[in-house]
Amino acid sequence: MAQRQSTAVRATAVATGASLLLVLAIVLGSRGLRDFDSALVPYAVATVFLTFGVVYRYVVWISAPAARRLFRQGWRSALSWRNLRSAPTALPRLIVTYLGFQKFLGARSHSRWAAHQLMFWGCLLAAAITFPLTWGWFTFTASSAAGPGYEMRIWGFKVLGFDSGSFFGWAMYHGLDLAAVMVIGGAGYFLWRRMRDRAATTGQRFGYDFVPLLALITISVTGLLLTFSSVFLHGGGYEFLAILHMASVVLTLVYLPFGKFFHIVQRPAAVGMQLFKYTTKRKIPEAADDLFACRKCGEPIDTPEYVANLRGTMQDLSLGFDQWAEYCPRCKRVLRGSAYLSQVKKGFQ
Repeated sequence: MAQRQSTAVRATAVATGASLLLVLAIVLGSRGLRDFDSALVPYAVATVFLTFGVVYRYVVWISAPAARRLFRQGWRSALSWRNLRSAPTALPRLIVTYLGFQKFLGARSHSRWAAHQLMFWGCLLAAAITFPLTWGWFTFTASSAAGPGYEMRIWGFKVLGFDSGSFFGWAMYHGLDLAAVMVIGGAGYFLWRRMRDRAATTGQRFGYDFVPLLALITISVTGLLLTFSSVFLHGGGYEFLAILHMASVVLTLVYLPFGKFFHIVQRPAAVGMQLFKYTTKRKIPEAADDLFACRKCGEPIDTPEYVANLRGTMQDLSLGFDQWAEYCPRCKRVLRGSAYLSQVKKGFQ
């Protein structure tokens, strides 16, 4: 109990500090709030709450023995001079393939990979546009009173100028619409799959599996309706749609640290472990004799370093069966089935 309270106090302090730093960055980045749009206050406040929730939960997460070992080993591998010298392209390649294009999802299903890519890049594009605008870091001002030219400024410094009637200008002002279409395509596929696919419907929960998808679709649809209202309806119903869109965005940002979306923050920590596995395999020849062999069937599992690290994690958790790491996946399934047959099913005979 004392350890939990200590973790909660530490997480609260770190999260509060991160939130205050964001508030300071908003004030400084908007040049003393001169470039800050007061109409976007609810969005800005939601990002502060988002920062607090994400940092709080992240600190609590890495305080657990298994996550702490993963976190430390990941950073040790990423910052290791030996790894940077022997495999200088390993970390950038893993960031691109594992985080950016998520090739591990393609091995399961090409359609799921494509849908996940649409959601990932759509959300990333939307965040890259909305967060700086919400904080007053980006501003768009007319370059002259007579012409259609605009200037984009970051922290008050001019970055580029463009014609609002050009394709580039259209893309700049409709970037969020493109992101919304991408998100609707990806989230719609996963929503359809969760209603039709038996493998997906088994064990799914409404709050954990459906709410995130519905939230993303609601944000995207209401955002597109704002554009539709301004272009085709001359602003009809714009105020109501703006309030609806703002509510959906704010509630989603507040919900993000405590739901399924939190894996977005956790995923980068796994890159270090992938780098650890990659670099340890490079240290040994390709012969199976140099890999750790399964205790039951003798098939190679992984490098001795990786197996030892997994055993250490299980020991930290006090699970009592850390030798489980020394079996191959097939033998694990056999042992699990045998245990179920002898300990559970036997009682019903």
